[in-house]
Amino acid sequence: MSLPLEVLNTGTELLLGAVLNTHLRFFAEALFPLGLRIQRQLTVPDGPAIADNLRDCFPRCRVLLITGGLGPTTDDITREAVAELLGLRLVHDETIMEAIRARFARRNLPLSARVELQALRPPEATVLTNEHGTAPGLYLPPLPVPGSQILSPHLFLLPGPPRELKPMFEQSVIPILRSLLPSDPVCEKLTLKVLGLGESMVEEKVGADLLALGVELGYCARPGEVDVRVIGTPAQIQQAEELIRSRIGAHVVCADERSIEKILVDLLTERSLTLATAESCTGGSIAHHITNVPGSSAVFRCGWVTYANDAKTRDLGVPEELLQKHGAVSEPVATAMASGALARSGADFAAATTGIAGPGGGSPEKPVGTIFIALARKDGPVRCHRFQFRTERESFKALATQTTLNLLREAILASD
Repeated sequence: MSLPLEVLNTGTELLLGAVLNTHLRFFAEALFPLGLRIQRQLTVPDGPAIADNLRDCFPRCRVLLITGGLGPTTDDITREAVAELLGLRLVHDETIMEAIRARFARRNLPLSARVELQALRPPEATVLTNEHGTAPGLYLPPLPVPGSQILSPHLFLLPGPPRELKPMFEQSVIPILRSLLPSDPVCEKLTLKVLGLGESMVEEKVGADLLALGVELGYCARPGEVDVRVIGTPAQIQQAEELIRSRIGAHVVCADERSIEKILVDLLTERSLTLATAESCTGGSIAHHITNVPGSSAVFRCGWVTYANDAKTRDLGVPEELLQKHGAVSEPVATAMASGALARSGADFAAATTGIAGPGGGSPEKPVGTIFIALARKDGPVRCHRFQFRTERESFKALATQTTLNLLREAILASD
């Protein structure tokens, strides 16, 4: 790595859990195309810990991204901590102040004395414009650290709120970083999403031979799916993908890091098809995941959550005799739910789920974790699948949702 890079997030609210820290993922995804990867991330509270951890970071890295602590309140001391550590004075920047005044005037807000603190900067710093807030970012090139024999890293002082940080990073920080790099990155990243195989099985089938190619290999497992991550040269990436697809290609659903719901919505959109859902044990999770995808309104007609038996009869037309004879968790009922959803919605495809999420409610014939997933399509037979997900309730619902989405994906591809 030509530029060892670390991230220092400041803010007591992050460590109290009051605010979710989303910076790492954003930084990592933005930096990788430059050939840069984060070596370490630290999150520290406001106060003296900022200066203490800055001292620790300086010898280890050549680039340090610092987030938070640039605002007007008494706990916003990042700017001051950096200046003190480097022996720099802070001066008033009238250009920054004019931008702050204009922003407050547009919002008809009073300007307090503390707000003016955001116009202070070391003369050595380059101002990074903040188009979505009052506190500008600052860039400091490597400078001598008083009392030591080292230079500071390239320092980027960035606001904490993502709505301010992200555009500033993309517009101002990335061009500076790109100018520091000697050449184009030599590594690429491939992520293949694998469904229907566990992490250990995937590793057993491809792991040793992938490592033999000299690539960096990693796995990220979630209920029902595994991301296989490979980093290497373009030639290594090509070899790795060919190897993975030759071994477990039937389980690979994409190479572009899309979620299964995004893949499904894309397939439906490309083919001008529509979908409806009828859920019992998944409690609306399938519809929730689908409608999280932008553009899903063009393909998702409607969904029912028919948890009670009378709702299955009233809303989906499931015959009472089926429920009485076979029980709600059964192939006939799942099939009737899917057929009812298809007929009532006018969609091209419909999916239905009914199962026992637990921890109680099971029987020897239908133990906890049993689920029936039925798929109906226009001018085609209804197909029902039985699965057994032996896990706790929340993971059961996640597996059921993911499995249903993938079955729909396979059904749509098979209908071509």
